[in-house]
Amino acid sequence: MAFWNRQRGPGAGTSTETVAADQPGVAGVKNIIAIASGKGGVGKSTVATNLAFALKESGNKVGLMDADIYGPSQPTMLGAELEPPSAKGNKLWPTTRHGISFISMGLFLGDGGPVVWRAPMAMKMIHQFIGNVVWGELDYLLIDLPPGTGDVQLTLAQQAQLTGAVIVTTPQEVALGVARKGLKMFEQVNVPIIGIIENMSAFVCRHCGKETAIFGSGGGERMTIEMGASFLGSIPLDPDIMASGEEGLPVLIRNSNSKSAKAFSSLAGTIRKRVDEMKAAGSMLEPEEAEISQKGELVIRWPRDEVRGWPDGHESVYTAYHLRINCRCATCVDENSGRKTLDDSRVPLDIQMTGANPVGRYAMAVGFSDGHNTGIYTFKRLRALCECPECTRRSASDSFDV
Repeated sequence: MAFWNRQRGPGAGTSTETVAADQPGVAGVKNIIAIASGKGGVGKSTVATNLAFALKESGNKVGLMDADIYGPSQPTMLGAELEPPSAKGNKLWPTTRHGISFISMGLFLGDGGPVVWRAPMAMKMIHQFIGNVVWGELDYLLIDLPPGTGDVQLTLAQQAQLTGAVIVTTPQEVALGVARKGLKMFEQVNVPIIGIIENMSAFVCRHCGKETAIFGSGGGERMTIEMGASFLGSIPLDPDIMASGEEGLPVLIRNSNSKSAKAFSSLAGTIRKRVDEMKAAGSMLEPEEAEISQKGELVIRWPRDEVRGWPDGHESVYTAYHLRINCRCATCVDENSGRKTLDDSRVPLDIQMTGANPVGRYAMAVGFSDGHNTGIYTFKRLRALCECPECTRRSASDSFDV
């Protein structure tokens, strides 16, 4: 029984099937891109809004998800604070403004009040934005993330199968240091890094044309060299950008001839090209198929005609008992010491797997017949745990090495 298949599975950004007009979820989205920064105040939401519009202007269907539950800003930037989304049953239809479909917690806060929620409630709203919003067929869905590397980022990496992440920073070292952490977080959950954008790169005087590097210069490009990422481009510190946000207009509408408007148009083209190149190179880790065989073994197959997953197109095999006793979830391993707390003798030898599903682009979640279903196995760990004859022989040989 196949539990996941690359051609017909839930892999956002890979679906080619036609999506019903009222079908909720992201199955019809070709590319889901996270716009992230480790630090607040670097203009990430401004970049997300204007990039979305620039992509739309180049002929794409674009959506925008405001994932900052506690500090939503997209309704203001798009001039739609008094336009709540339509709802029917458990379905939500995004609000459309300037040709962009978007959803935001701010659309539900007509009085502008604060969101005083604990994290589980906020995560529930993120789940609804992913699974209950009728996004339809989109070329790009940009997700405007909150600052940091916490629950929201991890939830989206697990649930949305991101095409990649764009990291926004400013030139000064305090912002670059935190942006590095954000970039490394995405690398850990196997989300491809599309590249880095340097915002507020320089102020250009409208009278004399002189550029002043108020926040320093070249920091974004230095970071790309250090982290092995791509530099997508820079955006100047432009009063037009500030004014456009206040007026609820993308800067390309307010002043299409400004230096900042041209920068966003150029960035949109660069991002489209980078995403196409990454897909062509097969750099987005994604198994072809995962299934539980008639023998009760989990079999994970990787594409053999593309350089992704295991470079050798390896077919990995796992037994339920082996995976169960090697689970590293919080109920099986002490989070502080790393000491194993699971008693292997209490795991039935005839335990079976009840399901296997992808977790983002970096892991598989496996359920077992003893009711255990909180184990998440990264692809890196699964490769190490493989029980196919080849890997078993290699493991046995290694164990006798002196």
